[in-house]
Amino acid sequence: MTNGRFQLNRKKEKSKGNVQSGLELEVYDEYTGLERHVKTLSGGESFKTSLALALALAEVVQEMSGGISLETMFIDEGFGTLDPESLEVAVECLLETQESGRLVGIISHVPELKERISSRLEVTATNHGSTTKFFVQGL
Repeated sequence: MTNGRFQLNRKKEKSKGNVQSGLELEVYDEYTGLERHVKTLSGGESFKTSLALALALAEVVQEMSGGISLETMFIDEGFGTLDPESLEVAVECLLETQESGRLVGIISHVPELKERISSRLEVTATNHGSTTKFFVQGL
C-alpha cells in the first residue's frame, strides 16, 4: 500500500523503567533509511499502515488457526486522511480483498467512496431520528 516505502518492525528494546508495554512497533522508512516510532506517521501514513497490518494479521490468523476464516472486516473512517492517489490504492486493496471472498464494510463520510462502492447502506441523521437506504449499483 506504500509502494515498499514502509516496513513495520517490532521494537527490540524494552521501555524505560518498570512500565508495562505491549507490542511496540517502529517503522523503517525507505525514503530516509531510518527507523522511527509509529507515532511519527502522518494521518494518511498511519491509516495505510493500520490497514495493511489488519489485512496481514487476518491472513496470518487464517493460516495458523486450522480452518477458521475471517470473512468480514469493517473499517471505520480514516479515508479522509488520504490524498487522492492513496485513496485509490486503499480502495483497490479493499476491492481485491472483497473479490477474494471477504465482506468489507466501510464506515466513511468521504464522497469519492460512493462512486467506487457498488453496494452501500447510507445512514442519514435527522432531528427525528436516523433513516437508512440501501443502494446497489446496476439494479
